[in-house]
Amino acid sequence: MNYIFLLLTLIAEIVGTIGGFGSSVFFVPIGNFFFDFHSVLGLTALFHLSSNLSKIMLFKKGLDKNLLINIGLPSVVFVVLGGFLTKTLNSTVLEILLALFLVGLSLLFLIKSDLIILPNKKNALVGGALSGFSAGLLGTGGAIRGLTMAAFNLEKNVFIATSAFIDFFIDFTRTFVYFGNGYIRKEHLIYLPFLLVIGFLGTYIGKRILNRIPQNKFKTISLLLILLIGIVSLAKVFIQA
Repeated sequence: MNYIFLLLTLIAEIVGTIGGFGSSVFFVPIGNFFFDFHSVLGLTALFHLSSNLSKIMLFKKGLDKNLLINIGLPSVVFVVLGGFLTKTLNSTVLEILLALFLVGLSLLFLIKSDLIILPNKKNALVGGALSGFSAGLLGTGGAIRGLTMAAFNLEKNVFIATSAFIDFFIDFTRTFVYFGNGYIRKEHLIYLPFLLVIGFLGTYIGKRILNRIPQNKFKTISLLLILLIGIVSLAKVFIQA
């Protein structure tokens, strides 16, 4: 049992709740320092099921049903595709591309603060597909979904509730894919009860902090966190190379 890993997981859940895009964008790179890449994918799916259930309970009144359908359906379809491709594609190259994508788009929205993606069905479908595919392939798609939903200028409770519902269906689906791939291993199940508690505790703490953040600062905080994730992920890949 690695207690440093559990402490960092709690921090990842708190920050992920504040950012509105889920903890996996932090949990996956943290987990990669302790476990192999495929084991991290399995642990991420299990952890996120509890994490998103807690967000649904705490933020359910903000659900946007149209976005749930338009972003959620393509996410579920493409998470299956991404999950199956984890056995065949080079994950290092994809991690670099994801990091560059996050850095580029977050900088774009931070510099062009008045830039708004039209909240239409096409943009929602594309964002959902990219988010689901990334979640299946790299273990984290919340940042891409966060960029999409931040561009839609959603109120923070709507943002988090809708994202959590979408993420739950993504994680429920990819759990079966990862299990079939052999990524969910018996020796790591000892962490499961701790991850369940951390999922609820981290979400609760994150919600309390979020209530103190003004709406006009919420989008900026989300984008800055995503930018940091992109930079850290890129640095990690080159350090390990």
